[in-house]
Amino acid sequence: MRIIKVNATNSTNEFARELYRGNTSFEPVCVVAHEQTKGRGQRGSGWQSNAGENLTFSVLYPKIRVNVNHQFLMSATVSLAIIKVLKKFNVPGLKVKWPNDIMSARYKISGILIENILKNNEIAASVIGVGLNVNQTDFPELPQASSLKLATGNNFNLDELLKGITDEFEEKLTEITAKAETSILEEYAKNLFRKDQVSTFQLPDAAFLTGIIRGVTTSGRLNIEIEDSIFKTFDLKEIKLMY
Repeated sequence: MRIIKVNATNSTNEFARELYRGNTSFEPVCVVAHEQTKGRGQRGSGWQSNAGENLTFSVLYPKIRVNVNHQFLMSATVSLAIIKVLKKFNVPGLKVKWPNDIMSARYKISGILIENILKNNEIAASVIGVGLNVNQTDFPELPQASSLKLATGNNFNLDELLKGITDEFEEKLTEITAKAETSILEEYAKNLFRKDQVSTFQLPDAAFLTGIIRGVTTSGRLNIEIEDSIFKTFDLKEIKLMY
């Protein structure tokens, strides 16, 4: 995969989108920034990262054969790819906090933001943004954040880590098909943070709900058992896991 290194940019996702404009045919390309000044996460949150200590990058990927209604397959595949690579570096307690935050034990080490570019009700291209805390050890005002160094005690080579992840992306993203959907979602469910454990969730009206995560639907909605054999599904903006 071609890699473009930039010293600083507002957002690698925005940079990748600019690369896409006007291109109808292209090979996968990765934009990695030494410093990202306005990184974005899920729910409109920002992504804070010390310059030169972590990985902040976006992969611009050509058309993936996924139905628009099943875009979550990409999110699941990307999350599982990152976990597979980090396991090779002996990062402990790896799980995915729905929909696609990567956890080490109960601490967040990575966030993923996927933006699909749609044309004629099809995915024309995908921008896969990843923020991975690597060698940073201080996270002021972020008590639930951690890094690979804090989790393992080791320093990491950013280029080596990036190559491992982009190589895994190239392999796994080409395997996404309708036939593979069941196996991908089953593997994702196995790696879900707090699956089959009683958990507390916050609703948009600030009320709280107690339930047990059982998995996800094909569209990526979180499936929660709220009473014995009574299930309800939720979208990203409808519920927040408290932990």
